[in-house]
Amino acid sequence: MSENINKRVRPGELTLTEKVVSINRVAKVTKGGRTFSFSALVVVGDGNGVVGHGLGRSNEVMDAINKGIEDAKKNLIKVPVINGTVPHEQTGKFGGGRVFLKPAAHGTGVIAGGAMRAVLESAGVTDVLAKSKGSSNPHNVVKATFDALTTMRDPYAVAKMRNINLKKVFNG
Repeated sequence: MSENINKRVRPGELTLTEKVVSINRVAKVTKGGRTFSFSALVVVGDGNGVVGHGLGRSNEVMDAINKGIEDAKKNLIKVPVINGTVPHEQTGKFGGGRVFLKPAAHGTGVIAGGAMRAVLESAGVTDVLAKSKGSSNPHNVVKATFDALTTMRDPYAVAKMRNINLKKVFNG
């Protein structure tokens, strides 16, 4: 019925920048002692509304990061960014992670913490007010931020869906 702007994007000729959100050392206890490996949570984006996240695991840190980047390129989404900010207020949740995103005036900057900051900056959002409530687990915060961004609606899509003028969407 309604067209959703948040369609999957193919990483063809996009120039993606990657940010490592967290690296976690995990141990597997075996008969011979502990075997350590690493998991890396990575966010990639083109700074123009395309962003993705991925998780990589390996015995070496660099291999885990590279696997995370490859996984993130498979999970790219398109988010609406208007004048460097988000179109409207939105909440997102995943597991125990809860996030709140609110548009901000030009020059405000990205007011967000840790994991949310990486996602928003990779998406190309330059001005936003954000609050993380609930879990501070980076995995849940990143996925909750993605939930909020994927449920955002573009004003152009709203105008087309309602069959009204674009100015009427902004002025009510």
